[in-house]
Amino acid sequence: MEYTVKERFLRYVQIDTQSDPQSSTFPSTEKQKDLARLLVQELQEAGITDAEMDEHGYVYATIPATTAKQVPVICLCAHMDTAPDCSGTGVKPIVHEKFDGKDIVLPDDPSQVISVQHHPYLAGKTGHDIITASGTTLLGADNKAGVAEIMDAARYLVLHPEIKHGAIRLLFTPDEEVGRGVEHVNMERLGAQFGYTMDGGELGSLEDETFAADGVQITVHGVSVHPGAAKGKLVSAIKIAAAIVDQLPKDILSPETTEDRQGFIHPVRIQGSVEKTTIDFIIRDFTVPELQGHEFYLRKIMETVVKQHPGATASFEITAQYRNMKEVLDKHPQVTAYAEEAIRRAGVGPLKMSIRGGTDGSRLSFMGLPCPNIFTGEMALHSKQEYISVQDMEKAVDTIIHLVQVWEEKS
Repeated sequence: MEYTVKERFLRYVQIDTQSDPQSSTFPSTEKQKDLARLLVQELQEAGITDAEMDEHGYVYATIPATTAKQVPVICLCAHMDTAPDCSGTGVKPIVHEKFDGKDIVLPDDPSQVISVQHHPYLAGKTGHDIITASGTTLLGADNKAGVAEIMDAARYLVLHPEIKHGAIRLLFTPDEEVGRGVEHVNMERLGAQFGYTMDGGELGSLEDETFAADGVQITVHGVSVHPGAAKGKLVSAIKIAAAIVDQLPKDILSPETTEDRQGFIHPVRIQGSVEKTTIDFIIRDFTVPELQGHEFYLRKIMETVVKQHPGATASFEITAQYRNMKEVLDKHPQVTAYAEEAIRRAGVGPLKMSIRGGTDGSRLSFMGLPCPNIFTGEMALHSKQEYISVQDMEKAVDTIIHLVQVWEEKS
């Protein structure tokens, strides 16, 4: 098979599509539409005539069925935005051909070293063609790898109508990284029954379980007085907020102290003044009762600290973000089973995994589109040390091609 995934990926990562969690617009940044417009153009040039971008920046397209069988319509989904954690402006991708197994020093900032000691997955990729950024930005493999893989698979399927499959809907989304990726998806327009996000990491991984997730905002109201006449009167919302954060446990319940199936309470933003300060938290665990337990614990910390500061008040606001998609996928076991079979046919051992995070598929599953997550090869996400293997990407393309055939065979 002749792949275009590497060339597409190198092209897409150079388009800045970073999303912005502080923005109130949708998409959160207009520049995400630059990639959307390019994808529409490339899909139309490939012969997918209904490819379109809507007013929200979503890209929809259809690969028509090539079988007379009644096959469920499958959606393939990837997100176009990159994470706000690290600059996505001026990405300079570098291809390290036939990787020699040694540490990779990134040329634009030699202090950025992708070491095989700290990245054991990379250590197993000797001989692969590894793509990195240059040291001053992230790479954008999360999730432009998924975008490139779906685009390459679409091209291949259009060129090979002899491959039997049902109708396939393509969906490229903005703003996944700020938790709003499917907020404005038109499910009727999408018209699919089952879906797959291409947004997983290591080769062969298949994720049918995510965190359940909430956001919490604590708003502390203090009393502002001129500091020259403040004795016995001033109550600092900043200091109270700091005390709340300081009361969080040091050895459990934080991202830096948890792994596997352990949840956490994570302060991600603090801002304000003496009179009013807000703290934004993300709360994560695999079940809703555990999630609610963490929220109860955090509320108790807030109430205890505020009580120690007469004159202060505080509010505690919970925003539901997404839920564990396993609740939905367990009702449709064939969706995951067919993906496992496709990964096997691509010559890879499937790795069933849980995501310590979420994907567009988390929300889509609860919107009526059961949607597990398939590997792309993207590794060391949201950092300047992000990297990906070209050969892993090609295996992801193979998996998509097999997946649509499995659905046709089993229908």
